[in-house]
Amino acid sequence: MLEGIIRESIGKRGTKALRRDGYLIANIYGKGLENINAAFKMNEYIRTVRNKETLAFPIKLDGKELNVVVQGYESQAVTGNLLHVDLMVAQPGVVTKYYVPVETVGSPLGLKNKGMLYVAKQRLAVKAAPEALPASIVVNVEPLDLGDSVLVRDLAAIENVTFVDADRVGILSIIKAK
Repeated sequence: MLEGIIRESIGKRGTKALRRDGYLIANIYGKGLENINAAFKMNEYIRTVRNKETLAFPIKLDGKELNVVVQGYESQAVTGNLLHVDLMVAQPGVVTKYYVPVETVGSPLGLKNKGMLYVAKQRLAVKAAPEALPASIVVNVEPLDLGDSVLVRDLAAIENVTFVDADRVGILSIIKAK
């Protein structure tokens, strides 16, 4: 379980000192909850996020355990180091907006015809309770040829999950390689 500390100082000086000591700055929020300014050890956070089984993962702050979901992050442009992360508390039974990663399966037919797979949406916005939340949205791309695309309306319906994006929004397509 990922353990963190609550930040007392939220100013620039305190933030720089924490980053210098190897901490990642985090904001934790949820419906009806007070915002928490926290910090986690950078390496422990990355290890936890990479090895998680589901979208939500547990953290421990000040003796309290919370299930959280990564909603957004900020990274340094040149080095790619994480600077800041937004975590939302996954409250059981509360329907909220989440961003679920899109996972492609198979090798598209269009690759043999000098095409390439272009993924327009890495993550899709959905509304669901944390219990019904899928770990990822799997899209089979094997039958796709040059010029084909997959829209939100082409996805199979998931029980107790509503897609937020319009049904005409493109997720991925096979485009002609230049």
